[in-house]
Amino acid sequence: MAMKRTSLEGYDPKKGYEMLMDFCQGLEPVRTAVCHPCSETSLQGAIEAAEVGLIIPILIGPKAKIQQVAKACDIDLTPYEIVDTSHSHESAKKTVEMVRAGKADAIMKGSLHTDELMGEVVKKETGLRTERRISHVFLMSVDGYHRPFIVTDAAVNIYPDLMTKRDICQNAIDFAHIMRHYYHPKSHHTNPVKVAILSAIETVNPSIQSTLDAAALCKMADRGQITGALLDGPLAYDNAMNLEAAKTKGILSPVAGDASILLVPDLEAGNILAKQLIYLSGAYAVGMIVGARVPIILTSRADGVESRIGSCAVAAMIAHYHKHHRDSSKTVYAADLA
Repeated sequence: MAMKRTSLEGYDPKKGYEMLMDFCQGLEPVRTAVCHPCSETSLQGAIEAAEVGLIIPILIGPKAKIQQVAKACDIDLTPYEIVDTSHSHESAKKTVEMVRAGKADAIMKGSLHTDELMGEVVKKETGLRTERRISHVFLMSVDGYHRPFIVTDAAVNIYPDLMTKRDICQNAIDFAHIMRHYYHPKSHHTNPVKVAILSAIETVNPSIQSTLDAAALCKMADRGQITGALLDGPLAYDNAMNLEAAKTKGILSPVAGDASILLVPDLEAGNILAKQLIYLSGAYAVGMIVGARVPIILTSRADGVESRIGSCAVAAMIAHYHKHHRDSSKTVYAADLA
């Protein structure tokens, strides 16, 4: 079984933000429903992305509050549409309605609680659900690793069971295929997406549920229940990301040391891993909710300007990919890209 790293021509882990901005050169700004931008951070993030040509923001929320925040931040709202609502719940409902009506191709979360927005997104009859569970991905670049990679799920599904992990995995694979279209289109169909299913150890142990789930997910991939990637697991973090560590432990795997997706056991593990990479390893990270009909930009109040704008860039890339490859009301499936 071959164990090697996939070279990525032109990739520079120190230029994660710059690469995203380069990919968006020439793309039309994406109509984005900005849900309840009633804080300085949320409003500034939307306007910053608009000013660099990534989005056309539609500001959905109490008009008086938005204007008050804009005045405090010295923001001119003249170029932007405002959809007036009474409160955050109405903002969430109106946001989803605008997407369903074809008036917006992406969503950006403002200053309301995530649960409030997602409650409207996941409604069966009036939401933006697909047949899969919605999940979160972090797209990361870190010095010392040879390719961009994805950490999932660090923000939405708290303790996912096996079938939820299947959806999280497939969502991440589909997202990875779209990103590969921009990062290395020449090798898009020759170098597979590689999923490392993480646990504390590399062997199946009935006492550790994540190792059982990892083994089952790999067999599901063998049977075509997960498509578009090579899966291996359980793998500990060291041998998923470091080829020499895998060789030292005698692990033969095409994924070891070359993972493009890290599928974590649960939200706690994913959140800790992602924040450790960001704050101690200096990783550049952008967050996105996937598995809905449109990309949903989910930023944190602690995010810097480059992370907020980078998340909008990724949403624009996804929206344009959907537009040019198939009906944007459906999820792009990795099996269709093979």
